Amino acid sequence: AVRKGYRKLTKLLIEKKMTITTMESATSGQIASLITDTEGSSAVFKGAFVTYCNEAKVMQGVPADILDRYTVYSKETAEAMAACAKTYQADIGIGVTGTMGNIDPANPDASVPGQVYFAIVINGDMKSYYIELAVQPTRLTYKLAVAKEILDVLVSRVNQVSG
Repeated sequence: AVRKGYRKLTKLLIEKKMTITTMESATSGQIASLITDTEGSSAVFKGAFVTYCNEAKVMQGVPADILDRYTVYSKETAEAMAACAKTYQADIGIGVTGTMGNIDPANPDASVPGQVYFAIVINGDMKSYYIELAVQPTRLTYKLAVAKEILDVLVSRVNQVSG
């Protein structure tokens, strides 16, 4: 169902001539992969960053003081990640960070399994979201559950864009 939904999303983006990019941590490229599973996605998908560690996030433009002040698991970090749209001059940027089923040994106090923050910027309009996922059997099912949540918000917001 998630794959089919992303096929529809990609076709919608092609139809609206809207470009998209992602900076993913918790989902480690799953969103980018789902978007590009559809033929013709090269017309809309600019590229992506998989920034699994904090150093990678900083290297790709997430301010270190945001990570220090709010932790990697925060809406502020997700928003800074979504701002990656600027790098690729894309219409849409997605940033996603969170904990996929186990405590992060590098951030034990800030990581709560199933807590995910994501942000979506569309034509400069940034909105952030927080979700709590039920316990999932595998990391892949966590990623797909997050992908589904992001898909629902994305489709709704893209449909509101005129053009």
